[in-house]
Amino acid sequence: MHIPTIKARFALSDAVLSLALFAIAIGAILVMGPLGRWVARRGSATACRQATVPFALTTALLLLTPSFWLLLPLLLAFGASMAAFDVAMNAQAATVEAKAPRPVMSSLHGMYSLGGMVGAAIGGLLLGWHVPPRLHGLGMAAIIVLTTQLAAPRLLAEASTTATAAPPQRHHSHTTLWWLGGLAFLGMVGEGAMYDWTTVYMRDVTASAAATASAGYAAFSGGMALGRFAGDRLRARFGAVSLLVMSAWLGFTGILLAILWPVPAAALLGFAMMGLGMANMIPVFFVAASRLQGISAAEGIASVSRAAYVGMLLGPVMIGSVAHLTQLRLGLGVVAIAVGIVALCGRPVLARATRRPVS
Repeated sequence: MHIPTIKARFALSDAVLSLALFAIAIGAILVMGPLGRWVARRGSATACRQATVPFALTTALLLLTPSFWLLLPLLLAFGASMAAFDVAMNAQAATVEAKAPRPVMSSLHGMYSLGGMVGAAIGGLLLGWHVPPRLHGLGMAAIIVLTTQLAAPRLLAEASTTATAAPPQRHHSHTTLWWLGGLAFLGMVGEGAMYDWTTVYMRDVTASAAATASAGYAAFSGGMALGRFAGDRLRARFGAVSLLVMSAWLGFTGILLAILWPVPAAALLGFAMMGLGMANMIPVFFVAASRLQGISAAEGIASVSRAAYVGMLLGPVMIGSVAHLTQLRLGLGVVAIAVGIVALCGRPVLARATRRPVS
């Protein structure tokens, strides 16, 4: 919401702004390994409370920093603290699901998507009312702290760790974790591309009017939110393996439709199908990583998160590079390939993670 504010405040070019945004992801990626171990030692409930302080503090300071050169290290710290909060929350979500009578992870991620949309809407209203950005930043920090304090008494303690499992079992789990991370990387290549390239595709390839070009992003985001709120019931009915495979094939069909039939209506339908298909990949991967024998839930989630962050970073760049050398339709073909690999490899990898035979 306030990216244009920061760009205007420091008179940044698009290239320098990209560097600044890149710092957030780098901060997150650099700390993912230690974060998993830290959350495992502290417990996700304690880690959520402790991660709140740096996350809220860096959120408030982003719009108060007087110098761009102070902003860059602050963005690194913001990315690291956001990652700590993210891993702790997802580890707590895995604990909640383990003790719940039915799956809940997808719905929790759906609330994350809903929160993003509501936050953007409120931010737009505040800008329209000419509320100073620094007050908005302070307000967001206050909400982070207040929400965590209200939730803290209800957070659950993890069951005893399985980190003392025998070496062969632990080796099996680490190998499986690498495979899960690889699939998460491919999934986020597709998701990151959708966030960055749908509007451009609608405008430049389908020749949509400027006023409706953003509908591509809206279609993808709407499909994502709908898919996440339906995901837990679907996982309870069909199982994680089948849900992942069906979702991946749905996303593959959707992006292929948008590529092969580049007219506005078909592209919108394809992007909505892509959102539905991508919605439950990360929740499914997080649940699988949290249940590996010999690895704590936090370490498994942190490892998958790191791979996902890298995919989110590289996806738009890969699509842009291919589009520059050829055309954007072929660039989005990279997304189709990535999602197609998830569809083909998802069943054996998840079956290995859950130690159930492939069926």
